[in-house]
Amino acid sequence: MSAAGSSPAASSSTKRLEGKVALVTGGATGIGEAIVRLFREHGAKVCIADIQDEAGQRLRDALGDQDVMFVHCDVTVEEDVSAAVDAAAERFGALDVMVNNAGITGNKVTDIRNVDFAEVRKVFDINVHGVFLGMKHAARVMIPQKRGSIVSLASVASAIGGMGPHGYTASKHAVVGLTKSVAGELGRHGVRVNCVSPYAVPTALSMPHLPQGARAGDALKDFLAFVGGEANLKGVDVMPKDVAEAVLYLASDEARYVSALNLMVDGGFTAVNHNLKAFED
Repeated sequence: MSAAGSSPAASSSTKRLEGKVALVTGGATGIGEAIVRLFREHGAKVCIADIQDEAGQRLRDALGDQDVMFVHCDVTVEEDVSAAVDAAAERFGALDVMVNNAGITGNKVTDIRNVDFAEVRKVFDINVHGVFLGMKHAARVMIPQKRGSIVSLASVASAIGGMGPHGYTASKHAVVGLTKSVAGELGRHGVRVNCVSPYAVPTALSMPHLPQGARAGDALKDFLAFVGGEANLKGVDVMPKDVAEAVLYLASDEARYVSALNLMVDGGFTAVNHNLKAFED
């Protein structure tokens, strides 16, 4: 689905990333696309890094200006990540914001005895090692600048179990640990490191995990109905743009003294005891 949204472009007086340069991994579709579009609305020059070449180039062309570029990047390959960071810094003169968005869930397997360990390795390669490489090479540019913001995408699965496959849940816990550890190091250089943990967002990554019994026909409608039924905060459907807004905050100077934070975008889901639902009536 498109993450463009229908909100008007930010006015020049409210552009929160004016003059900044950002790189977004997995930026061609889903939450990554929403981040790219919102960052451009707020004045950032953006490098889209993704393995989906056609989608990435299509988004670059759709945005239609010289302040957006696309680079092919497999986040499990260090040379690709390093080259993407260098390409953004060389094209635009700096790197102010690194968004480690690329990630996968892995197959839904409810019995650990049947889990393919090769798939667990793949999930960790993308979700953890890819984030680590993004942090490493962003730091290479940001430390000499004495400034920067690194934002990684985690998940509600970073805080509780039962929200995804075992490998996925473990990987998102690891992203939070990396965020805190790297924030502890890079703070002395003026570089902030945070992560964002959304509840279930309707993207091509998450929608296949909808339980079979909840699928009736319209995939998006079914997904929102199921997720809304499980959510804590009613009357709001979390969308890619909502996650992008949280990333925008952490990337901007409005969060200039915020570091090592795991920002939950979950409507309170991970903070409440859902067993209490039995007593609501």
